Amino acid sequence: MKTSGKTGLAISGALIGLISVILVAFGNPLNMGFCIACFIRDIAGSLHLHTAPIVEYFRPEIIGIILGSFAISVIRKDFNPHGGSSPVLRFIIGFIVMIGALVFLGCPLRMVLRLGGGDLNALVGLLGFISGIAVGCVFLSQGFSLGRSYRVSRLEGTAFPFMSIVLFVLFIAFPSLFLFSESGPGSMHAPVALSLLAGLVVGIIAERTRLCMAGGIRDIILIRDFTLITGFAAIFIFTLIGNLVTGNFHLGFADQPVSHQAHLWNYLGMVAVGLGSVMLGGCPLRQLILAGEGSGDSAAAVIGMAAGAAFAHNFSLASSASVGPGTNGKVATVAGILILLAIASVVTYNNRRKDG
Repeated sequence: MKTSGKTGLAISGALIGLISVILVAFGNPLNMGFCIACFIRDIAGSLHLHTAPIVEYFRPEIIGIILGSFAISVIRKDFNPHGGSSPVLRFIIGFIVMIGALVFLGCPLRMVLRLGGGDLNALVGLLGFISGIAVGCVFLSQGFSLGRSYRVSRLEGTAFPFMSIVLFVLFIAFPSLFLFSESGPGSMHAPVALSLLAGLVVGIIAERTRLCMAGGIRDIILIRDFTLITGFAAIFIFTLIGNLVTGNFHLGFADQPVSHQAHLWNYLGMVAVGLGSVMLGGCPLRQLILAGEGSGDSAAAVIGMAAGAAFAHNFSLASSASVGPGTNGKVATVAGILILLAIASVVTYNNRRKDG
C-alpha cells in the first residue's frame, strides 16, 4: 500500500525541498533545483530536437525520476503496465501543457520552488494554475474522462523506462552525440552522479506518496481533502528555509532568475498547465511517475511534452526571461487553452451521451 497520509507527504516534501536547494548549491540554476518542464526542454535540446543553444543539456534528474518510480513500483509490486486511454489526446494535452509551462517558465514544481526563493511572479502563476484546475474540476464533475485503460504486456510497460536507460547510457558513453549549452540555464547543472541520485530519490518518494500538486488542488476543490497538498506545502517551507540559509532568497518581482514580469501571461500560461494537468490526471511530475510505473498513456503525455518543448523553441513560443513571451507565445497560449476547452467539452458531451 502506498503512503498517502499527511505525515508521509510532509516528510517527502521536506526532502524534495532540501534536495532542490542542494542541487542549486552544486550548480543547477537558481530556483530550479527541479523543474520537470525545463529539464524535459533541456533534454529535447540535447537530443537535437530544438536549436536554442542556451537550453541544451541531458538532465539526469528526469532519468532518475523515471527509474526511481520504475524500480520502487517493481519492488513494491505496484508496477502496472496499462494503456489505451486516448493516447493521442494525451499527447496533444501534454504538448499544450509544455507550451503553457514554457510561457510561464516553469512547471508546478518549479512554481513552488520559485515561491520559496521569493519570486512573486510565481504567485501570479499559482493563481492561474488554481484557475485552470478549477475549470478542469467543472468538467470532471460533469463526467469528463479520457476513458479506461487496459492491461498491456510487461514489454510494453517497460519500454519507456528502458528507453530512458538507453539514452542515459549513450549520454555517459558517447557524450559527443549530445548538445551541451555553453551559456545560459542549460550550462548550469549539478554533477551527473548527484543529479541522477536526486532524481532517483524524488522518483521513489513521489511514487510512494502519489505527490501531485494538481491532484492536491483538485482534491481541495472537489472533496475538501487537503492531504495531497501537504507535500507541496512542505516543499515550499523547506525550500524557503534552505534559500534563507544559503542566501538565495530574494523577495520581489524584479530581477528573479529565469523569470519574467508579464503577469497576464504568467497567469494564462499556468491556466493551460492547470487545466491540462487535470485532464491528464496529474501534473508533469505525476506523469513521469506514472510512466515509470508502466502507464503507456502517461508516457504518451511525456512524449507530447518533449515535442511541445521542441516546437516551442523552434517556433519562438517560449518566453524570454528578459522580455517575457513574444507574439507567437501569446497566440499559442490562448490557442492552447481554447483547444483544451474544446477537447474537454467534446469528451464530456460524448461521455454524458453514452451514459444516457
